[in-house]
Amino acid sequence: MHTPNASPVWLVTMGVSGCGKSSLGQALAADLGLPLIEGDDFHPEANILKMRSGTPLTDEDRAGWLGRLGEELAARHGGAVLTCSALKRAYRDRLRAAVPGLRFVFMQIGRDEAVARVQAREAVHIFPASLVDSQFQTLESPEGEAGVLTVQATAPLPQSVAQVRDWLAQPPTRAA
Repeated sequence: MHTPNASPVWLVTMGVSGCGKSSLGQALAADLGLPLIEGDDFHPEANILKMRSGTPLTDEDRAGWLGRLGEELAARHGGAVLTCSALKRAYRDRLRAAVPGLRFVFMQIGRDEAVARVQAREAVHIFPASLVDSQFQTLESPEGEAGVLTVQATAPLPQSVAQVRDWLAQPPTRAA
C-alpha cells in the first residue's frame, strides 16, 4: 500500500492489446492507493474511428495522445498508474520526459494468447483482433531499459500485483 510519507510512484502498465494492461492497472491502483489513468479514454475520436475500422495508428496519430497522457501523469503530484501500450521506446521516452522517474510494467504475452483475448472482448472494445499483429510489429521491447519490470501476462493477477509491489519497494535501477 502506498503511504502518504512515501515518495510518489508513477507507473505505466504497458504492452500489446490483450495483454491485460487495464486489469493489472486497476489492481495496482487499488493496491497502491493511487489514481488510475486509463489511456484508451484519452484517444481522440479520429484515433478511435481508425482503430475500429481496423487501421493501425501511426506515430503521428499517437503524438497528441501521448502528450495528453504525459500531462495527465504530471498533474497527479502524488503519483498514478497509467495504462498505455507504450509500444516504442520513443513513446516511453516521451512519457518519461513528462514524469522523471516513471516506471513501466511490461506485460509480456504471446501473439496467439493476445489474439484470443482481443477476440473475446471485441464486441465491447475499440480495438479489433485484426490489429494485434500490427502491435507486435510496432513493439520495441522495453527489456533492459531503466525502470522496467517484465511480468508474464498469463500469470494470476494477484501474483503480478505482488511482483510489482515487491519491485517498487526496491530503488530504481539504471539500464545496463
